[in-house]
Amino acid sequence: MGKILIKNIKGLVQCGENLPKVRKGAEMKELPILENAFLALEDGVIIEYGLMSEWGGLEDWRDLEIIDADGKFVLPAFCDSHTHTVFAKSREEEFVDRINGLTYEEIAVRGGGILNSARRLTEMSEDDLFNHAIIRIDRLKSYGTGALEIKSGYGLSVDGELKMLRVIKRLKSACDIPIKATFLGAHAFPPEFKDNHRGYIDLIINEMIPKIAEEKLADYIDVFCERNYFSVEEMEEILSAGIAVGLQPKVHVNQFSALGGIRKAVELNALSVDHLEELAVDDLEALKGSSVMPTILPSCSHFLSIPFGDARRLMDSNLPVALASDFNPGSTPSGNLSFVWSLACVKMKMTPEEALNALTINAAYAMDLSQTHGTISIGKKTAVILTKEIPNLAYIPYSFGDQLIERLIIS
Repeated sequence: MGKILIKNIKGLVQCGENLPKVRKGAEMKELPILENAFLALEDGVIIEYGLMSEWGGLEDWRDLEIIDADGKFVLPAFCDSHTHTVFAKSREEEFVDRINGLTYEEIAVRGGGILNSARRLTEMSEDDLFNHAIIRIDRLKSYGTGALEIKSGYGLSVDGELKMLRVIKRLKSACDIPIKATFLGAHAFPPEFKDNHRGYIDLIINEMIPKIAEEKLADYIDVFCERNYFSVEEMEEILSAGIAVGLQPKVHVNQFSALGGIRKAVELNALSVDHLEELAVDDLEALKGSSVMPTILPSCSHFLSIPFGDARRLMDSNLPVALASDFNPGSTPSGNLSFVWSLACVKMKMTPEEALNALTINAAYAMDLSQTHGTISIGKKTAVILTKEIPNLAYIPYSFGDQLIERLIIS
């Protein structure tokens, strides 16, 4: 990458040293911005930043790219801590079904949804899955995403899940942004196990997890804990098997109902609990004092016309909030985190500052990337976003639908 100097920055956002790994409650309104600033990077590492009036120059540098950011903002890249970026085909026919009155759950019961994606994945080769995913990731980067979590879960068989995770492992090596892999074999019960839950859970625990551990294919383990999917007890058994081989939980909970999955996830030291469209008093109590990151996926709520997560209630309970896209072919066919930023402000009444903290510093924590991402700090290797000329930072969520990111500068 070499050496880059970005000068005359209108606002250098989320910059500073010794910043917290997590912002929670009222702290989420805090957002340091340095006006009329510069930022210097060498081989992708932040080596210096400050006010233009204090800049001493870098005359000894050779092969230096200079970017004039007059009228533009620079901020740490978004971290997308919950996606399903590897999949076979889109599912726009189900979009039409919902317009005609069917719910997401009704579509799933009749063989659509996750099972639809699983059927299509069996027909696609590993190379084709990889090539399609690379194209999607390039698009996500153009939206400002500089770190990405990708789940399996459309295989629902030993061969299918391993195929997905091997593709994700290839993507880790091929892409210039960090990618974290999550094993989500417990995404749904395949048709052949519809009346034999024990059989599929045994398959996950006795066949999938040992092979995943042997090939080092995953960083995390996930379960879709929800009515008509996996119970709290089933989730605990599967997550415990993953924990035994070194996989930390990151779990789907409370999308349609509050079953007690959050408390159990906290007990099992989950890194994050994701969705949270439904939230009970006991869920809040379970999260207080824990190290678990509540993660909300507002574009999923938008697309499925289900309730939005109550970020304000979480923050009023002095808890942190992360935001992610849930990019997938069924319930969120968009990975645009600027749009997520806007939805968080419009539908969840988060301030622009709170939502940006949720997309950077807190989202980095939800991917265990706090040491390298989430803030503009000396020694960090985060990609940085260069915006187009905008009047202020709030203009990005305000002008939803506009592409205001000019460039993602990647280490």
